[in-house]
Amino acid sequence: MKHTLNRRQFVRIGAAGSTALFLPTKFFAPEKKSVLVFTKSSGWEHDVVKRVHGEPSIVENAVTSLGRKHGFNVTATKDGNLFDSKDFHQYAALFFYTTGDLNTAGTDKNPPMSPQGKQALLKAIHEGLGFLGVHAASDTFHTKPDSTNGSNRYIAHGDKSDPYLRMLGGEFITHGSTPRLQTTKLIIDDLRFPGLEGVSSPVTLNDEWYSLKDFRTDLHVILTLDTRGMSGKAYERPPYPITWARMEGKGRVFYTGIGDTPENWSNPFFLNLLGGGIRWAMGDVSASLDHNLEQAAPGYNAIPPRPNDDA
Repeated sequence: MKHTLNRRQFVRIGAAGSTALFLPTKFFAPEKKSVLVFTKSSGWEHDVVKRVHGEPSIVENAVTSLGRKHGFNVTATKDGNLFDSKDFHQYAALFFYTTGDLNTAGTDKNPPMSPQGKQALLKAIHEGLGFLGVHAASDTFHTKPDSTNGSNRYIAHGDKSDPYLRMLGGEFITHGSTPRLQTTKLIIDDLRFPGLEGVSSPVTLNDEWYSLKDFRTDLHVILTLDTRGMSGKAYERPPYPITWARMEGKGRVFYTGIGDTPENWSNPFFLNLLGGGIRWAMGDVSASLDHNLEQAAPGYNAIPPRPNDDA
């Protein structure tokens, strides 16, 4: 089926060197190397992905700016119907900032991804499509049953985790609440990863820090979260990976837990890291992928106590 758009069905942002499109219901294949930004929120909808008065979100604007800088086009959508089409195969990489069970309309009420679309997504990545997950991408497709109290998230499921999470490389458990935002140190485990050239370790950054689990053992850890001195049960555990890269079959997969606060979407360190991750996922640059999980985070498999557990 041929998909067409008239001028009123999309909004362009960016300059001639890089264009981002809002695609409400219809899609078309890009003519050259492009990145698809997918920001459907079936769960919690973060401020940085909200479109206010029809304008592009903070995330969409930031990735479009990276496209202008590094020479790739950007298309943005919240419509899960895209994955029932072959159109998404034409992109060099997918950029997910999502939440919840994307097979449901959920919070933002945008069309969900079908179960067949999810399978098509995973198959395409395995066959070589690049994938980037940012922040809440690990709070997506939780291993079922995902009860309202989140108790299942405190169980290590290993190879029984949801296939999406296996592809991504880890799963969100919880984050701190008192305070929610904390300033901590990020240990750089790969100073040569694209975008980190010239950066000294550690880097201090303020954000909402996800506590993660079920890490794939083939991770190439790029950044480790230093939990020493952090407040809350979510961080009562040894340092653990917060940014990594891995291969899913032929597909390059990059994830970072950074990206909750609007301020970080103009932070040079974060934007350079994202730019490097995108270029690597698209295949434009190379990076070491040695499996360094146990060296970078020996206590990676620790799970923090639940909020109702005794201290």
